[in-house]
Amino acid sequence: MSQAKKVSIGITCYNARETIGRAIASALAQDYPDIEVLIADDASTDGSAAIVAELIAREQRARLIHLETNGGPAAARNAIIAAASGEFLAFFDDDDESLPERIRRQVQILETFETTHGPVPVACYAAGERLYPNGYVKPMPAIGADEIRPHGPPLADYLLFHRKLPGWRYESGTPTCALMARTDLFRHLGGFDANLRRVEDVDFAVRLALAGGWFIGTPDKLFVQHATTGTDKSYERNRDAEVAIADKHRDYLRSIRRYHYARNWPVLRYHHFKRDYLRFAMQFARIWLVNPVLATEHLLATGPKRLAHERRMKTEA
Repeated sequence: MSQAKKVSIGITCYNARETIGRAIASALAQDYPDIEVLIADDASTDGSAAIVAELIAREQRARLIHLETNGGPAAARNAIIAAASGEFLAFFDDDDESLPERIRRQVQILETFETTHGPVPVACYAAGERLYPNGYVKPMPAIGADEIRPHGPPLADYLLFHRKLPGWRYESGTPTCALMARTDLFRHLGGFDANLRRVEDVDFAVRLALAGGWFIGTPDKLFVQHATTGTDKSYERNRDAEVAIADKHRDYLRSIRRYHYARNWPVLRYHHFKRDYLRFAMQFARIWLVNPVLATEHLLATGPKRLAHERRMKTEA
């Protein structure tokens, strides 16, 4: 590798006093030679900011950003984007931990891709795993980690309404906790949509895809996501945010006749999570009448996997 380019590591923090220390420690333990760690506290009410300040008091590579009002993950990430001085920017979550080689490996993969593909917009996602309280471990392989790299509007189609292209491996999608890209790319795309309190990472990836972006990933596992719950992760917030994304991209979706589908599928998922199977059946019928083939393929492709995953979350020891 040529002379190392500076990397900013952004960690959003909200009421994470029990886990933020682990996330910061994993950021500071990176074996990459030139990093800064920016922790944006999103107006926590549990003393998280004071804990962060104490943890980094003697660490010149780290800085705490205080947000006066709670704006959600997107607003906190935008504060990090504004403050970042690194050429690359990677995001860690406040309840995750990254392996020491994560930043080095993602920079290697990004720079190698840019050498062969030129100055195209590109985001790199780390592979990882999600650890549940009952011991169940769900692998999270990275999108674009093999020779076929998803790119352009077809990737937006997958994110908005689950249309897949043969041969493309979408794997674990586009979670921000695994993301690295050039800082200028985040700024060029306008950062994250602060109107979204959930799935703002999906919206960012949709906008990148519609701008012709490429999605690449690491073959090796580089982070551990510790599954947590909270009011900011409610089914209602997820449904509302997913519907809002469909509304935001309605012009594109209408141009390919998929707006009805993209707007109604999140409501179907919500009824499943709430175990309201009568409304689930009625909602599926509503979707199927407009898009019978896509709805059937989507349900068959994701339904059994989802049910198996939920069983393991409840029963694995």
